[in-house]
Amino acid sequence: MYQHILLAADGSENSIRAAKEALKIAKVSPNCKVTIIFVIDLEKVKTEVLYASSIESLYMARRQKLIPIEQLFKAEHIHVHLEMIHGIPGPEIIKFANGQNVDLVIIGSRGLNGLQEMVLGSVSHKVIKRVNCPAMIVK
Repeated sequence: MYQHILLAADGSENSIRAAKEALKIAKVSPNCKVTIIFVIDLEKVKTEVLYASSIESLYMARRQKLIPIEQLFKAEHIHVHLEMIHGIPGPEIIKFANGQNVDLVIIGSRGLNGLQEMVLGSVSHKVIKRVNCPAMIVK
């Protein structure tokens, strides 16, 4: 079925739900590779650096957000590979997915209403439109 699943995650409730769906698919796809991508948003980093005690503490805080997701896969004995990338989330996820020949991208929805999505755009909407493989948005 799928040989390489890319799970875009930020530790939010939506990304945990997306992880559960990725896990379901990975369990029925023999030899499936799962990559979790966490994009460190450059816009947010500028503000966070001002309030953080160190760069290491910022990294650890982000890393902690992904532990519940990693534990879901570990409990089912499915190995995941974690990629933490700096940049703007939408374009970085797209670039990674298209560059790594991913078979399926799974991403959580932000739950924006139609007007907000139309005005602001959302990461999930941008990713769905521009990846070269099937993609799933999980609500």
